Amino acid sequence: MDSIIRQISINALPVILAIVFHEIAHGWVAYRLGDPTAKQMGRLTLNPIAHVDIFGTIIMPLILILTGSGFVFAYAKPVPVNFSNLRRPKEDMVWVAAAGPSTNILIAGVSAIIFRIIVYINPELVMYILDLPISRGGGLWVSIMVPIILMLLVSVKLNILLAVINLIPIPPADGGRILVGLLPYRQAIAYSKIEPIGMFLLFFILFFDPLGIFSHIIWPIIGTLTRLFVMG
Repeated sequence: MDSIIRQISINALPVILAIVFHEIAHGWVAYRLGDPTAKQMGRLTLNPIAHVDIFGTIIMPLILILTGSGFVFAYAKPVPVNFSNLRRPKEDMVWVAAAGPSTNILIAGVSAIIFRIIVYINPELVMYILDLPISRGGGLWVSIMVPIILMLLVSVKLNILLAVINLIPIPPADGGRILVGLLPYRQAIAYSKIEPIGMFLLFFILFFDPLGIFSHIIWPIIGTLTRLFVMG
């Protein structure tokens, strides 16, 4: 039970920050490009309650943590965007969709920089998080900093995970909308028609991986990027 509580406490803040800023980024860029829908609906706020999806933000991450899946994935309520309000609907869709994953990459980068600074100041902290034999001193400093650097590591991996998965080119994922915005008009209309079943396809690929897309492509990309961010 203590281990589960520890895992939840370490993952909770990175999950909330990752998905809240992801959605705010979509809404803010849409607002700057002419669509005030998210602002009018109160979604350009740091209050996580406005963004929480009961299943995607709470239940699913808890299930993944409790089952020891080895990774945590979450999502928030999508920020409403009326693409017809955008000044150049098809072209601006690309920027609105790209804002979420770009924000996650930025958060991962900032988390990695802070992690490196803390470890540079006190390299011994790495021994604690790896649970290697060490003189267990440090007192209050260690008891505060070890959870922080664990959260920073979770933040790096989670934000890279969210960015990469969201860039899968299947609408309504951001990658799918980016692709729709880049395709010629006729092909874009045809491709956008898969959006009603797109979320089902994404979950099916994510959890069952029938073609080995995740095991052979997505996870190696996430692992490589995480190592680059953390270790340089």
